[in-house]
Amino acid sequence: MPLTTSKTFLPDANKPWRPNFWRASHLAQIDFANLPSPRIFGQGDFQHLDPALTLWDIWPVQLDNGDLVELDSGSLWVMLSAPRLPDPDVRHNMARMRLLLKTQAGWRDCGNLLPDGFSPGSREWSGSTRLNPETGEVTLWFTAAGRRDEVKPDFEQRLFHAVGTLDATGSLPRVTNWHSLTQTVVNTGEFYADLSVTQGVPGQIKGFRDPYWFRDPADGAGYVLFTASRASHLPASPYDGVIGLAKATDVDGHQTFELLPPILDAFGLASEMERPHVFVRDGLYYVFWSTQTHIFDQRFAQGPTGLYGMVGPTLFGPFEPLNGSGLVLANPPEEPRQAYAWQVLPSLEVVSFVDFWGLKGGNIHTDLTLKQTQFAGSIAPSSYVSLQGTTSTLIG
Repeated sequence: MPLTTSKTFLPDANKPWRPNFWRASHLAQIDFANLPSPRIFGQGDFQHLDPALTLWDIWPVQLDNGDLVELDSGSLWVMLSAPRLPDPDVRHNMARMRLLLKTQAGWRDCGNLLPDGFSPGSREWSGSTRLNPETGEVTLWFTAAGRRDEVKPDFEQRLFHAVGTLDATGSLPRVTNWHSLTQTVVNTGEFYADLSVTQGVPGQIKGFRDPYWFRDPADGAGYVLFTASRASHLPASPYDGVIGLAKATDVDGHQTFELLPPILDAFGLASEMERPHVFVRDGLYYVFWSTQTHIFDQRFAQGPTGLYGMVGPTLFGPFEPLNGSGLVLANPPEEPRQAYAWQVLPSLEVVSFVDFWGLKGGNIHTDLTLKQTQFAGSIAPSSYVSLQGTTSTLIG
C-alpha cells in the first residue's frame, strides 16, 4: 500500500504508546549478493587535514530547515577529533568537536569548536549544529560523555546544548562567546536506560547520545532525535537499541526539552541505532541511522555495517523500512569496515568518515599492526541516494 502524508497526527495520550519496530524479519530481506555498496576506497580517496589528528563522525552546520550553511568561503562542518594514537580505539576517551570549512580548494581545519573546560563531560561526542543566518547565532546540541575532571573515563552520556556566535571576519571562521550551556533533557529512566547506573561494556555500551535537531514542518515544533537504549524496567535483552525523541519547550530549542518515548525500536535485533537524523521529502519523513554488523543478535539476523532508514507520514510514524529491510547503504563485502557514521543530507548527498580501509581480508582484532596502519580517521568520499516512497537507490 502506498504511503500517504498527514499533517494532523499526534500520539494519543489516552492510548498506550506503540513504537515502530525494526525486526529480524525486515533484516532477512537483505539481498547479500547485491548490496547497495559504494566503490572500494584507495589511499588517494581521502586526505588528512592534520597528520597529528584523527577525525570521525562528520556533520554539517545546518539552517533551521536542514539546508547547509553556505558562507562566501564555503560550507561549515563539525567532526570529532583526537590526537592520532597507536590504538585508534583510544580516541573515544579524548574526543573533542572540531570546526571545519569545506572550500572549492578542499577542507580547512578551523580548530576546536568549544573552548577548553566548557563541556561538562570529560569528552565531547556527536551531535548537531544550527545557524541562524540573521543573527549569526550558532546552537550546538552535543553529547557530554563522562564527567569533567573524572579520574577514569566512564560511559555515562548526557545531552546538552549551548549557544555561540559565528565570527566569519578572519581568515578562517570560528564560533565565539559560547554561553547558555543547558542540559537538553534529563533521563528519568522511564523510557531509556539510565546511564548513571547501567553503562554496558566496551563494544556494546548503552546509549543516550547523538542529539539531532529537527524542526517539524507539520506543527513548527522543535525536536531532537537521539541514540538510546531501552529502559531497564522493560523486557530485557542486550539488543535493546532505540531512537529516542525529545520535544523543545520553546521555539528556539534553547530551554529544556520534554522527554518522549522512542520512535523506533530494535529490541531483540540490535543494540545500537547510531547518529539518527530525519528530514521531510515529498511530504514523507525519512529517518536514518547507522548500525555495525557486530551489534546484531546473530542468533536471529545479521546485517552489514551500513546506513539504514525508515519512512512514514509523520515524525511519529507509522514507519516502514526502506527497501523492506531498512538497508540503504552497506560497506563493500570486500571491505566491510571501510566507512561509518553516515548522514544523508536534504540534497541526498551521503557523508561519512573513512574507518578501516584496505584490510583485504585482514583482521584488526588479531593483527594490531594492521589496525594501526589501516585506520584512516578522515573524511570519506560522498555518495548519493535517490528516494521514491519506500524505495532508496544508491548512486555512486
